Amino acid sequence: MTEPRQRWQSRPCPAVQTWVPILRWLPRYSLAWLQLDLVAGLTVGLTVVPQALAYAEVAGLPVQYGLYSSFMGCFVYCFLGTAKDVTLGPTAIMSLLVSSYAFHEPVYAILLTFLSGCIQLAMGLLHLGFLLDFISSPVIKGFTSAASITISFNQVKNILGLQGIPRQFFLQVYETLRRIGETRAGDAILGLTCLAALAGLRAMKSHLPRAASADPLAARISYLIVWTSATARNALVVLFAGLVAYSFQVMGSQPLTLTGSIPQGLPAFQLPRFSMDTPNGTIPFRSMVEDMGIGLAVVPLMGLLETIAIAKAFASQNDYRIDPNQELLAMGFANILGSFVSSYPITGSFGRTAVNAQSGVCTPAGGLVTGALVLLSLAYLTSLFYYIPKAALAAVIISAVVPMFDAGIFRTLWRVKRLDLVPLCVTFLVCFWEVQYGIVAGVLVSGILLLYSIARPPIKVSEGAVLLVQPGSSLHFPAIEWLRDTVCSHALAGASPPRSIILDCRHISSIDYTVVAGLAELLQELRKHGLSLAFCCLQDPVLQVLLSADLEGFQHFPSWEETERCGAVEPRGSEADPFASTSESSQLPARLIQ
Repeated sequence: MTEPRQRWQSRPCPAVQTWVPILRWLPRYSLAWLQLDLVAGLTVGLTVVPQALAYAEVAGLPVQYGLYSSFMGCFVYCFLGTAKDVTLGPTAIMSLLVSSYAFHEPVYAILLTFLSGCIQLAMGLLHLGFLLDFISSPVIKGFTSAASITISFNQVKNILGLQGIPRQFFLQVYETLRRIGETRAGDAILGLTCLAALAGLRAMKSHLPRAASADPLAARISYLIVWTSATARNALVVLFAGLVAYSFQVMGSQPLTLTGSIPQGLPAFQLPRFSMDTPNGTIPFRSMVEDMGIGLAVVPLMGLLETIAIAKAFASQNDYRIDPNQELLAMGFANILGSFVSSYPITGSFGRTAVNAQSGVCTPAGGLVTGALVLLSLAYLTSLFYYIPKAALAAVIISAVVPMFDAGIFRTLWRVKRLDLVPLCVTFLVCFWEVQYGIVAGVLVSGILLLYSIARPPIKVSEGAVLLVQPGSSLHFPAIEWLRDTVCSHALAGASPPRSIILDCRHISSIDYTVVAGLAELLQELRKHGLSLAFCCLQDPVLQVLLSADLEGFQHFPSWEETERCGAVEPRGSEADPFASTSESSQLPARLIQ
């Protein structure tokens, strides 16, 4: 396995290979890679088919749309993706977002796919992937943890066989508890059995010792059978549940709620519809866009975030590199072309990517096998999907999303940095009301905390005959008033003000015009009181800005030692940092202004 991974490493390549990554590895493709890619593609295909049917239920769409969304991304990513392990398709998170913004209407969902793809493609062409950095880890953790709870509880109604339960979370909880007496015994028994089987197979796989090449043939075959069964557990459980439902159907009774008829055949390849006909008239394109609102930002951003996070994680694990902007292009093309085959928005799937990696995939060509398996299912197997119980699909969803809940993150942030609990908890709680509001609220809170840290940088002040001021970070326009107030409050307070003030700028790497104007006003104010202000340790970019501004009375020194030699301050030895804790400098009262 090591050799294919090493050979996968991307090398310097011409521009055309940068835009079409398949050209990097296809000329070196080997029979050994083909065997491993076939096994991985088939294994992922056995996972994606039952999950696709289940996730369509989460999205509030007919189940066939889950399959429509599961093959185009595999084909596109094979040509344009830079991570050998990533698989694109419907996911729990994206399905939940589609449920919120597509209003359970396929026309809205398909148009959302097209527009999201256009936005992602534009971001890739403009190299705007850095925008994802503004969504902090606590916001992501809060969102995914809340999503795991809402998605899981949304499937409880199918486990219990209840009908007519509202989709809003709090109403859903109330109605489910109120009508729990209406539970269908057949659905409940089958659903709980499937959950137990999925949990058992997952645990068995995690504790399965790897077979060594020196083990007997029987031991290696047993390992392969158990590993395959545990990896394809979703397909096995759905197959078992379908056989149970079919058996009841043959006997003339049906205690289970079934998926029902699914249109057979491949979706038509056509442009998405830019208007929608309703009994009350036609909804034009502009109104549809207004209805989707903030979803046109949330869906593409969350899709990109999920894909790039997964790609980076597995690239690091398997020792290769990805190109984030190329990943944006791959996602954009996948969604645009997906909308032509009635797909709803897709993204990278962590669970299926893990299966892909564990199966030993060598290149993105494994996705071709997965996509072909989905197409075969659509063409020939949809009549069999009629007998799949909804309780079994609900069990598949719950089993997939429960691990997304990270209870340990609350304890970790409490120990590491408690302030980060604020955006985490805001996102987590608001997501139970509306997912989109939770994400927006979390990003806003994170932004406020970030802006506060920029507006109130730490400033170290040492008082004495000379006032030494050292900002702890770069200065931007929200911070200049804070710096001026700090300097003036210390320089002008007390009966014996200092003769001069030294501003140590060694930690300042950039300033803006507002800061320059504020420093000019500070120089003028101090001069009125007979005080001088000198700058030391200026970095070149900052020095060039200040020299260009031609500040009146501006004086600067390249180092603290030079400041002493020129007589700007009293000599105190050759300290590298004027605020270092030495025997002499410790006699000065130092304070850290937060």
